[in-house]
Amino acid sequence: MTELAVVTPSFGPDAELFADLHRSVLRHTGPQVVHHAIVPDSDLSLFAGFSGPRCRVWTESELLPRRYVKLPRSGLRVNLRRPWPPVRGWVLQQAIKLAVAERLDADVVLIADSDVVLVRDISAATFTTDGRLRLYRLPGAVHDGMADHVRWHQVARRLLGLPPAPPPPLPDYVSSLNVWSPAVVRAIQRRITEVTGRHWMDVCTAQLQISEFIIYGVFVDEILAGPGSVWPGDTTICHNYWDTTPLDTAAALAFADGLGAEAVGMMISAKSGTPHDVRQAAIRRCAEVAGGAIA
Repeated sequence: MTELAVVTPSFGPDAELFADLHRSVLRHTGPQVVHHAIVPDSDLSLFAGFSGPRCRVWTESELLPRRYVKLPRSGLRVNLRRPWPPVRGWVLQQAIKLAVAERLDADVVLIADSDVVLVRDISAATFTTDGRLRLYRLPGAVHDGMADHVRWHQVARRLLGLPPAPPPPLPDYVSSLNVWSPAVVRAIQRRITEVTGRHWMDVCTAQLQISEFIIYGVFVDEILAGPGSVWPGDTTICHNYWDTTPLDTAAALAFADGLGAEAVGMMISAKSGTPHDVRQAAIRRCAEVAGGAIA
């Protein structure tokens, strides 16, 4: 068993971003750490060049049961056990994260979006406090205006066999850089199967709205931890730019200068449309702030 693995779902348009992330994984993790990329079957050729001792490229088909069939001339899949409605791509990606984490022989899995890069050295111990894996948890962050997040909480609780969520505010567990225990993921899968009487993947992919991170967080906080016991939280590991407005070089450098002392990663959202050369400038500045340099 290895201590740490990194998992990134990606696709063709993000291949350049993935390359930046992968370089940072090679730089900031030990030689035994493998970066697992999950890509659509049609994009395998774009990512095949990353394959090697430090990178395993998975296609979606490798991680899905055979009953998940791709529709002709469409990016959609259907579950032959429940062919309508087709499985939404975003929902499928979340189920696939759970599927790959289940398979990994590692103590800790770092889930990193393609538009993240690591800026400091990490190991499994980076994310552990008093022998417990830290949980991304932002207490009270989900308010009435966040309809999707509220719905994700309700879905998570229903699938896990818990009473409905109280009114907001509720904790947020969603992050571009998150940490999971594969053992906990397997426990979540068993729980969903036991509660619903159906295979966990079929249950998850049948939802129109779902959040894998909120399922994980609710399970840890309310089933594993139990009343009066709180797993250590951490909201500091990634320095994020979520805006949809492109950064120019000056703004990107100012953003990088705000890197926190605890942050091990930075993220400029791909949805911002920030030019790649500007992202590169921010990555270099973050490396300087973190006390290193990029060759």
